[in-house]
Amino acid sequence: MGNHKDIVFSQAPCRVDLAGGTVDLWPLYLFHPGAVVVNLAVNVLTTCRITPLAGKQIHLTSLDTGREERFAKFSELCTATKFKHPLAAHLVKFFAPEGGFRMETNSESPAGAGISGSSALMIASTAALANFTGREMGLEDTRVLAQNIEAQLIQVPTGCQDYYPALYGGASAIRLDPDGVHREAIPVPLEEIDSRFVLAYTGAPRQSGINNWEVFKAHIDGNRKVHRNFDSITAIAQAMHNALGNARWDEVARLLREEWKLRKTNAPGITTPFVDKLIEVARKNGGVAAKVCGAGGGGCVIFMAEEGARERVEEALRAAKATILPFRVAREGLSVEVISASQRVR
Repeated sequence: MGNHKDIVFSQAPCRVDLAGGTVDLWPLYLFHPGAVVVNLAVNVLTTCRITPLAGKQIHLTSLDTGREERFAKFSELCTATKFKHPLAAHLVKFFAPEGGFRMETNSESPAGAGISGSSALMIASTAALANFTGREMGLEDTRVLAQNIEAQLIQVPTGCQDYYPALYGGASAIRLDPDGVHREAIPVPLEEIDSRFVLAYTGAPRQSGINNWEVFKAHIDGNRKVHRNFDSITAIAQAMHNALGNARWDEVARLLREEWKLRKTNAPGITTPFVDKLIEVARKNGGVAAKVCGAGGGGCVIFMAEEGARERVEEALRAAKATILPFRVAREGLSVEVISASQRVR
């Protein structure tokens, strides 16, 4: 456990969702019995470092966006109405650390990539601040707090699936039951996943809150088409859980295609002409399935390649002006390291 003299460093991975996304918004999953989300933690990392400072000054820095702000003391932060680094500021307000400190966050995820960079960073930052302030928090406590504060930030409901890959790593089935949310590891050889998937960034950030909110409203308003789509997405996700757990790759590809076809009909703007072009380019070079990560409208696309075609798909996507992100399943989730004052002066 940290104290005010220790540096605390945490990191958590982003995620790629394969099936079942958007159904994880409360209370939508309660209307679709057996709802589950299948996702993968990916080795695109977010980090938080908290360094104690003499006095009461608070420095908040986002290394990836270059945003920085300073407050003379905690009460000044509490009375501010606008922030350059709102994620850090909202969490600091909750934890109310004593004394001065510098909080530096970083994300390897491009902005608006649809791979839950913000949610992973919420997990890393929540865990770091809990340690720094001496607050005991279990993994599920960390998830609940991170999810609720992110909802305050984006002002629309947040799904719960994004936080579990950040906490646990690996391949996950997130079961959404009336008695709570349960995470189950999927026992599949992760190196087999590594060899079959490609992650590409379209260069166009998107706002997941907007697309998800439109679908959420349509569902709550009783839109029968959206309700039927969610029933179908739930069935696909259940089958994906089974197919991935048994390493049935042809079935995984078929379900990925089916999920994407259905998802595109939920709301306008979920796909874009560039996304459609990339999927066609991949298909001509050994790609067997693809879908946009997260809510859609840009961001990242996950491609599945036939055996031995991964590099060919990557090269074709690069030539089509997509940015290839290094795809590897993160073997571990959240980690927190405490560097004591005595370690720092050695």
